[in-house]
Amino acid sequence: MAKKHRDRSWAPAPESLPADAHVIDNHTHVASVVPFSRAMSHEAVSKGQPEVPVYSVDELLAQAAAVGVEGVIDCGCELPNLMTAVNMAIDHPDQVHAAIAIHPNESVLHGHRGVPGPDGLPVRYKPWHDVPFDEAMAEVERIARAFPDQVVAIGETGMDLFRTGEGAAELQRQAFRDHIALAKELGIALQIHDRDAHREVIETLLADGSPERTVFHSYSGDTEMAQIAREQGWYLSMSGASSYKGNDAIRESARIVGLNHVMVETDAPYLTPMPYRGRTNAPYMIPYTLQALAQHLDIPVADVARGTRATTREVYGI
Repeated sequence: MAKKHRDRSWAPAPESLPADAHVIDNHTHVASVVPFSRAMSHEAVSKGQPEVPVYSVDELLAQAAAVGVEGVIDCGCELPNLMTAVNMAIDHPDQVHAAIAIHPNESVLHGHRGVPGPDGLPVRYKPWHDVPFDEAMAEVERIARAFPDQVVAIGETGMDLFRTGEGAAELQRQAFRDHIALAKELGIALQIHDRDAHREVIETLLADGSPERTVFHSYSGDTEMAQIAREQGWYLSMSGASSYKGNDAIRESARIVGLNHVMVETDAPYLTPMPYRGRTNAPYMIPYTLQALAQHLDIPVADVARGTRATTREVYGI
């Protein structure tokens, strides 16, 4: 029997949101979707599958707008991609804002070639990793100060103990603290990447004092963590992972903090919502995630959409 290949093609567009219930994708990597989709198309052809269309940033934004996703916050979290996100915002002032940071996994690699890397995974150094972390962080600050109309958040930052060996955990924590301090100094939101590091991230936020607007990007915690978030006034951003079977605790966390502290995102090209998990994600897929949340909360999709949009506008000042 021939091996069945996973379908990597673009999923069909969902039903459009009502005109008065449009939303904002508060964390995506749209600029990286284009080369990602190009690689996806080449892979399909090599396996005898139909070629997958390669969409430009303009096309992806138009597809999103067609289903009621009126804007995005594009995240640049590697040194070469900081200005990619900012330039995208400059080129699309009515639809795009930017978040910039040095990703936790990236922070370990900057100037630290001798530090243990991801457990069981090869460390892939890039030329920009020769830049010391302090210099990379200085570039984040320089750009954020130079483009205040475009940069509305510092992120994604935080800790990721899934991909990074234990020997680098403290490097990540210090990098996280530097980002926390910058977000507070600039008075803008902080977007947190938290993978297998709930305790460490919470401890650091409480010790240093979290920014007024602290957002857990692609929230992956349980209901106990949601209670802490509620007490601290932190925000939860729900990605397609919130639609996956077995993630009831993530969905219930939205109920715990309330829609005034919930946002929605794609983290595209990753974390495509059900029923199309495994395909390439893009901002036009947001309504599928909203549907999963609405079903769990037992309220209309339009109400969830309005709630997340209001929260997003308040958190990022857009």
